[in-house]
Amino acid sequence: MSTKEFQHIVRITGTDLDGTLKLNYALANINGIGIPLANAIIRKANINPDTRVGFLTEIDIERLEDIITNPSRYGVPAWMLNRPKDMETGKDLHLIGADLTLRIKTDVEEMKDLKSWRGYRHAYGLRVRGQHTKTTGRSGKAMGVKKKDLIKREVRE
Repeated sequence: MSTKEFQHIVRITGTDLDGTLKLNYALANINGIGIPLANAIIRKANINPDTRVGFLTEIDIERLEDIITNPSRYGVPAWMLNRPKDMETGKDLHLIGADLTLRIKTDVEEMKDLKSWRGYRHAYGLRVRGQHTKTTGRSGKAMGVKKKDLIKREVRE
């Protein structure tokens, strides 16, 4: 494939990306990669950040996939990774796609099994990260206005 050919859909690490987007915004569409990490990956791959994804060559795509799967090997700092000091391995990991989703679900289930405070909050559908709950997050529960409306209807009848 030459650089002149344009692909409308490019598949990188199991995710279909729009070929018309700039490279950093397209990489941010991959689950587990944000714009700062995408910029770091592009810098490590020595690719012009202004290029559109549809104009990438096969060699560029392979280089990007290799950096995305093993960012610490290419010098991406550990604070940019989404699993620094993993509980099971003790290594700095970066998960993407379905692996990230599955690991988050297992972490939440482990917190519930341990009956930690965060696990309790997850289990009961409450806010986990210290937010106030007096006036926000009331969706899904009975509202006082509806109860008053029911009482007024009963009084009329």
